[in-house]
Amino acid sequence: MKHKLVVVGDSLSQGFKNGGIYRTDINFPSLVARCFNTDINFEQPRFTAQAGIPLNLEMLVRGLSDDFGDTITWNQYIPAASHMIRTLKRIKKYWEGGLKDLSINRHHPYHNQSVWGFAINDSWLVNEENSQTYIQNHRERVNIFDMLPEHSMYTTARLVLNPSLKEKTNLNNQLDNACYFKENGGIENLIVCLGHNNVIGAVTNLNLAWSEAEDIATFPGLRKSTVYRPEHFEESYRNLAKRVSKLKAKRIFVPTIPYVTIPPVCRGVNSDLSSKRLGYFDYYTRFWIWDEDFDPGRHPHLTKDEAIQLDFAVDEYNEIIRQVAREYDWHVVPMAKHVAGMARRRLGGEILRDFPPGLARALKNHPNTAHLVDQDENVLLSTDFLRLNKEGKIYKGGIFSLDGLHPTTIAYGLIANVYFRCMVEAGVEFEKPIDWDFVVQEDTLINNPPPLLAELRLVLRYLSMGHQERFFKFGKNILAQTLSLFSGREAPEN
Repeated sequence: MKHKLVVVGDSLSQGFKNGGIYRTDINFPSLVARCFNTDINFEQPRFTAQAGIPLNLEMLVRGLSDDFGDTITWNQYIPAASHMIRTLKRIKKYWEGGLKDLSINRHHPYHNQSVWGFAINDSWLVNEENSQTYIQNHRERVNIFDMLPEHSMYTTARLVLNPSLKEKTNLNNQLDNACYFKENGGIENLIVCLGHNNVIGAVTNLNLAWSEAEDIATFPGLRKSTVYRPEHFEESYRNLAKRVSKLKAKRIFVPTIPYVTIPPVCRGVNSDLSSKRLGYFDYYTRFWIWDEDFDPGRHPHLTKDEAIQLDFAVDEYNEIIRQVAREYDWHVVPMAKHVAGMARRRLGGEILRDFPPGLARALKNHPNTAHLVDQDENVLLSTDFLRLNKEGKIYKGGIFSLDGLHPTTIAYGLIANVYFRCMVEAGVEFEKPIDWDFVVQEDTLINNPPPLLAELRLVLRYLSMGHQERFFKFGKNILAQTLSLFSGREAPEN
């Protein structure tokens, strides 16, 4: 019997959000799999221990809200910092194996072979053995006061690629593991969700560094680049296509890559501080730096020209993806088009994409989200960074999670819906549609946001260590270091 769904991918198909991989059961492949018969076998690793790896910002802020209320006053900075340090130390100790053995007794691969931070070429370059070797031999230089799990992307890779941590399978990469399903029944539907991390490092590190030819064969932690030149992207993608074709999947689905200048992980700022201008901003800086505070001579940033270069590169990437898909008879999932249509700030306040009617109904059915649908049945979600009013209800954002880069659970539902429609067009037979009531219910960030987020500016400044530095010499800040992990590369020293 063929395996209904197998996935090779990165953070988007693994379900990363709020700064960590936590509940893989609500990633977009899981939401798609729920549309098949209830007995579908779609297995993937769990990362619910310690609320995920490397850092679940929702749970961190929720814990601060539980202990300190709706705001953190000046006399609570030290107790709140102590609370945060204890939490981070516990998370670090667990994921470095200091509390329990992380291996599990498992004899075959997971159907979902996704690892956050993986670029295209990492699908064949990275295995459990070289991940462990890298962790042991390359201590992180800028890990904030030694309190995030050491090289957590590679710890995640070890637990996905070789969950038993046994020598027998420690050389398996993502594609080797996918081959298991080819040889044991075959693959009916294969999702290959890769390519985002060939460009995302430019916005997470706010550093445009073009690839060199040797990067294609270089272990990810040793690369200096943050963006692949289109010719290097094409070489990597065509290499991937040759390897994927050997899996003999009945149908293969690949997404286009959204512009990395859309997510609020980097905040657009104009020199004259005007907030409504169609197109590009003059600068792109950290999302916790407000417009009036931004100083291009002091704060890290990308320029308008660099942002345009990134978008042009993504355009070329997507043309390569479409061309390769035509050659191999793959199905292209138009994710770039759908995300671009939700970029409210870039579009001057307009949203061009319609939301699924099922989502509107589900939001209205939930008492804590009914206000996110207006009287004309329009869903009031956008790509802005999440904002709460004084009553603790969301009035802006909802598409991107607290890391400013990865989707919320509802947005993963939107991704699943695009895949669902594309798969139906390709002949895939489902038993039921996306369960929007389930999606809304499971999105705790949207239906039950931590009260502390009502004071967003204070919270972001706090997490970026703006206040604690008066009392402790912490050095690097939590938010910047968490962002630097997303693409598997360290942030540069300040």
